[in-house]
Amino acid sequence: MAEAKGNGVAEASEFRALDEKSLLDYIKATPAISSVLGNRLEGLSIKEVGDGNLNFVYIVVGDGGSVVIKQALPYVRCIGESWPMTKERAYFETITLKEHGRLCPEHVPEVYHADRKMSLIAMRYLKPPHIILRKGLIAGVKYPLLADHISDYVAKTLYHTSLLHLSTTEHKKRVAEYCGNVEMCRLTEQVIFSDPYQISSYNRWTSPYLDSDAEAVRSDNILKLEIAELKSMFCEKSQALIHGDLHTGSIMVTSDSTQVIDPEFAFYGPMGFDIGAFLGNLFLAFFAKDGHACEEQERHEYKRWLLGTIEDTWNLFEKKFITLWKEDGSGDAYLPGVYNNSDVQLLVRKKYMKDLFHDSLGFGAAKMIRRIVGVAHVEDLESIQDTATRAACEKRALLFAKMLMKDRRNFQSISQVVAAAEEQRA
Repeated sequence: MAEAKGNGVAEASEFRALDEKSLLDYIKATPAISSVLGNRLEGLSIKEVGDGNLNFVYIVVGDGGSVVIKQALPYVRCIGESWPMTKERAYFETITLKEHGRLCPEHVPEVYHADRKMSLIAMRYLKPPHIILRKGLIAGVKYPLLADHISDYVAKTLYHTSLLHLSTTEHKKRVAEYCGNVEMCRLTEQVIFSDPYQISSYNRWTSPYLDSDAEAVRSDNILKLEIAELKSMFCEKSQALIHGDLHTGSIMVTSDSTQVIDPEFAFYGPMGFDIGAFLGNLFLAFFAKDGHACEEQERHEYKRWLLGTIEDTWNLFEKKFITLWKEDGSGDAYLPGVYNNSDVQLLVRKKYMKDLFHDSLGFGAAKMIRRIVGVAHVEDLESIQDTATRAACEKRALLFAKMLMKDRRNFQSISQVVAAAEEQRA
């Protein structure tokens, strides 16, 4: 049925969307998957759990083992066939899971099998109590290792795929391959950098409460100048292999495990896009918390934990990234013959990290804005049942995000950003 290829991605004869019955037949015909299940295929439980915007996701559990099987559809699932979407994203997700898994195996699930023509990936099932981070945040669960784990993941994956570590020859080779994921990049360009700033049939917001706020975004010329600069950076800055969609719905957690999933938007782009996506989503969780029913002291403590996690994530990332740079520094970006003393090395690293910090703030702000007045929102806010309360939380988040995008270069530390978020009080 499938022929193994040199890159570890098998190819079937043709694409067909699978359901529970046909998936079972596929598993039986695919030794790489059936062996993970201990070749005990009678009485398998197959459950479709995909609640995202794009794909089918099946959890397969049997007496001999378990596996998650993900299949990309040729359209945006949350919209329908009117919005076509490349199936090739599954291939780029596969090779990114393998590369990021090589660089940071502690925080990336193992890939067992991939089928390029079927747009299918079989990978390790992250068993309960693993849950999607976003759902844990909504429930008010604290994850004491989250900042340490995510900072580890972004530091290792971004550093080792950048010119700080690679030669220009190897880097350009990798950039060229990932240019094939252009359709996913164009989707990002549309929903994050374009649609929220213009009239689009895909945009939505909590109306009528945010009608004037959505209009203010579309008519803010300074904001448009900033988003244009960020879009240009996203399109032109091939800095490292980024996940491309590192929000709190792309991370599964327990109290002592953090696993990054779903890198189907991966490409060589600006490092700050990944860091900003994670921080921006934590800020959304922070602003949403005032809309969820819980005791006031408990809510205050949880918001403080969220802000502390934001602060710790950046500070730990910066420390780990610089350590990798100091210990390795083998790439072509800063040749030892040129940057040959500690003074110039310190200047280079300080400038690099300052620029990366400001990039991350800008991209984080952009991710927040699109989740409030764009096409796809976040459950943190959407689950607030009272419309007026939800709109009040969204308004505070939006005001903070607009300020952050415009004034990001004025911030010198993440603690200053956290303090600014606290000022947007309920």
